[in-house]
This record gives sequence, structure tokens and C-alpha cells, in this order.
Amino acid sequence: MASTIISAKYPPNIDPTRTPLAYGDRAIPRLNRELNDENLIVRQRAVMSLCDHLHDPEHIAEALRNGIGVSLKNLLKDDDITVRQKATECLFVMAGHALGRDSFLENETIYPVARLFDDSEDIARKNAHLCVMRISETPPGAEGIVQAQFVQVLVKKLQTELNEIKELILDTLHFCMRVDTQSALDASAMEAFTSLLKHELPVIRAKAARDIMDLSVPLAGKDRAVACGALPLLRDMLKDPTMEVRANSAGAIMTITITTKGKYTAIHAVSIPPLVDLVDDVNSEVRLNAIKALTCLSEAPEGRQELLKHVDKIRKHETDHIPAVGKAAEIAVKVITWLP
Repeated sequence: MASTIISAKYPPNIDPTRTPLAYGDRAIPRLNRELNDENLIVRQRAVMSLCDHLHDPEHIAEALRNGIGVSLKNLLKDDDITVRQKATECLFVMAGHALGRDSFLENETIYPVARLFDDSEDIARKNAHLCVMRISETPPGAEGIVQAQFVQVLVKKLQTELNEIKELILDTLHFCMRVDTQSALDASAMEAFTSLLKHELPVIRAKAARDIMDLSVPLAGKDRAVACGALPLLRDMLKDPTMEVRANSAGAIMTITITTKGKYTAIHAVSIPPLVDLVDDVNSEVRLNAIKALTCLSEAPEGRQELLKHVDKIRKHETDHIPAVGKAAEIAVKVITWLP
């Protein structure tokens, strides 16, 4: 199915000529002055030159010392889309380095960036989500996003945003849930992720299944996954032609079925046969997650009875060339063949 691609091209009436850089250590101070100039063309050229200049990591520390972070924060409110677009792009580049991330959090730049989630221009929204996603990749950044109470905003945006941006939001929430799952549960994230399991794009289905696995780590998340009907949809995705979808779906089932309620819901949803089929999958991550999920299901008497028919198939993988898969197969065989 065709998908909308967000264009980063500039409007035809915008002069893309970058402002000439001053020599040596005068370059950044001059750019900083021009970023705050009243003339729109001057601001546009300055922010374009700055974006190129910052791709050299050596210039990021100097830029921060000269107050570039504060100037970019102010430009996020500029009326011109080109200025907003390039300002968020500069922040994204800076957020790829520890100093830039620290500055992002210290200056509370996350708040004006988050306001761009509602921007009328697709590219401004995409760049804003790129910035937040990059910040979320480290625990302090993820904690900052959670503390700013943006998890609920991100979950709501999953329902309305373009597919490109949905991918970024799913990644951001993935990192945020590593430091806090309660905010996502309170924002009904499990229901949002479950609805995306039927999305037409494999990458979104895969990331939605991964996020369900993340959110199912606490007991409340496992119960919510069962309650909102995630297991039957995850079962259907075990036959997906995309490897990431199969791996993440098996991983999500593995996490949910740790509880007794999850085990019996999966067994009643007939999840054992498709999981058994994945034991011989060509991808090691798929094999590992499938075997671990079957181990969880075999802890229930009904699951053990069914899996005794397939124990030889699992036993073959005790000598798998991937040590983790071999170890998981050994544990699975012991659990399945256990006698009181």
C-alpha cells in the first residue's frame, strides 16, 4: 500500500544560499547573532549554515558555549517554516552527542519542541519527533520526557499521525518504557499498541509488538494485554513473512504468558501450534523467543500435555549454533518433560 513520504525540500520562494561563515573561532558567534536577526532571510541563511557546521562534532561544544542552544530554542517559535524546520534539524544533530543532550535537558528545550507536535507542516512535526526520539535513547532523556508528562501526548498522536511519524513515536515510547511503564499504562498505551498490530506496514506492526512486550514487563501490563485482546492478534502475527514481526510477536507472547491468566488465554487462543512452527525458523531471535514462549506455556498442565508431542523437535535445538537458543531449548525440554 502506498505511503506518504514527508518531504524536506524547501519552498520554491526560499533562497537556499547559506550565509558565508566567518573565519575560525568567529564563525559561531556571528551565526548566533544572525540567528537572532530581525531579517527573515538572514535567519534562514544562518540556520542553514549552522546545520551544516554542526555535523562536525568538534563544533558542537563551541556552539553550546556561545549560546546556540538558547537561540535555537527561540527559533522554534519562528513564524517561518524553513527556520523551524532547520532549527529542529540542528537540535537533532546536537542531540546525537552527550553535550547536546545535556543542554537540551538543562534548557528545557523539550517543551518548545513538543509544541511542534501540533505544527501544520509535516516536516516540522517529523523533525520535532526526531529530536525527542534521539533524546529518549538515554535514560536521563527518557526520564525527562516522562517527567514532562509527554507520554500521554505521544500515545494520542499514534492515532492521528502519518506513518513515518508513528514509527518515531513508537521508538520514543519504547525508550521511555524502559524507565517508566506506569505513565504508558495510564495513557492507555496498550490499547493503542494493540490497534496497530493490524497496521498495513510491517515495520509498524513489528514496533507495536515490541512496545507491547515492553509494557508487559509489569504485572499490570500483562493483565492489560490480556484484557484488550492482544494475544489473538499476536498469534496471527507469528506467521508474518517479516522476521522482525515474528520475533517481536513471539517475544510479546513470551512476556505476557508468564502469568497464569496469560498462559491459559494463549492456550485457548491456540497459540501453541504456530509457536512450534517457529522453533525451526531461520532467524535465531525468532527461534529463541518462540522456545521461551513455549516454555512458559508448558508450565500449565494443558500446555505441557500438548507440547509433549513436540518435545523431540525442541530437543534438536539443544545443539543450536546459537548458544542462547541451545540453552533455552534445554530449559524447555526439562520443563516439558518434568514429572511430579
